[in-house]
Amino acid sequence: MMSEYWIISAPGEKTCAQTFDTMNNLTSKQHNLCNNYKFHIPDLKVGTLDQLVGLSDDLGKLDSYVEQITRKVAVYLGEVLEDQRDKLHENLQANNTELPQYLTRFQWDMAKYPIKQSLRNIADIISKQIGQIDGDLKTKSQAYNNLKGNLQNLEKKKTGSLLTRNLADLVKKEHFILDSEYLTTLLVIVPKVLTNDWHANYEKITDMIVPRSTQLIQEDSDYCLFNVTLFKKVTEEFKLHARERKFIVRDFVYNEEELAAGKNEMTKLMTDKKKQFGPLVRWLKVNFSEAFCALIHVKALRVFVESVLRYGLPVNFQAILIEPNKKSVKRLRDVLNQLYGHLDGASAGGQVSSADNVDIPGLGFGQSEYFPYVFYKVNIDMVEQSKV
Repeated sequence: MMSEYWIISAPGEKTCAQTFDTMNNLTSKQHNLCNNYKFHIPDLKVGTLDQLVGLSDDLGKLDSYVEQITRKVAVYLGEVLEDQRDKLHENLQANNTELPQYLTRFQWDMAKYPIKQSLRNIADIISKQIGQIDGDLKTKSQAYNNLKGNLQNLEKKKTGSLLTRNLADLVKKEHFILDSEYLTTLLVIVPKVLTNDWHANYEKITDMIVPRSTQLIQEDSDYCLFNVTLFKKVTEEFKLHARERKFIVRDFVYNEEELAAGKNEMTKLMTDKKKQFGPLVRWLKVNFSEAFCALIHVKALRVFVESVLRYGLPVNFQAILIEPNKKSVKRLRDVLNQLYGHLDGASAGGQVSSADNVDIPGLGFGQSEYFPYVFYKVNIDMVEQSKV
């Protein structure tokens, strides 16, 4: 199934229904090139030709902006779901329906976008709505990412090399001389290849080291963690001479309250993340739906404006949503050009480069391709970063 749909419009024949039937018979019933659906656009306020020309350009920019934010929300929802990412597509819905159903049964939302308003006002309503979603997404994602980052940093410290990892989970109270006026216990990281050297020489690194005071606490693939007890006044000298022998003294003070606080911080962050996960996923789902629905309304506005500019007044055109068959795209283009090539005298072959028409109102407005009928693409795969 293609994720790409086309919205086209053509002038009404005797009736708009007839326009649809002619096109549907030729493309779908006779040749099975696509599935077609009437794309319902209400009677919007036309305004003046000058307003339409200015609006056409702005709607192109709004279209790109709304799609960018819709994709941003979808991609971030995928990030937040983490190991449930395979459920992303079922969470990307519009008005509680699958995206293809929303599109093929599109109904203008009169409550959100009142058609008594001017086209410019409707565009502004959408722009403000999406700006709000964009701003809220930045705030919410930053708060959640900070929380996730802090948690990952703590988790990293629980693993990894003895040189860098948090030692609090590895040591016990009995590994230390505590509350002594003269003595202190240090934690030393010794490369595994130098373990024998440590045992043979640690008592000679400085004076005033307690004999037989070292014990192996933990080891990983490269290093061993030892403790050693000595007089406080030789601590700095011991650190210096130990480093010369490639023994690294880790800064560590055994404090039960601080160790408990560290464990509590981890638990608190995990709890906070779990608490925020549900509401954040709900917010992302709701606002993806809002943004996607706004995007399709922008497409409808563009079709309306472009159709009036091309086909003139009174408003008389039929908008059609096309779901092309993947293998028949070129053939479908040919059939549409046969049907509608006459609408544009300049386009003998049915397609001209937009460079020829870039300054002419109503002819493509900088689209990369131009056809004799009004044409816009809609890509409903909101996670693929393909450009619509």
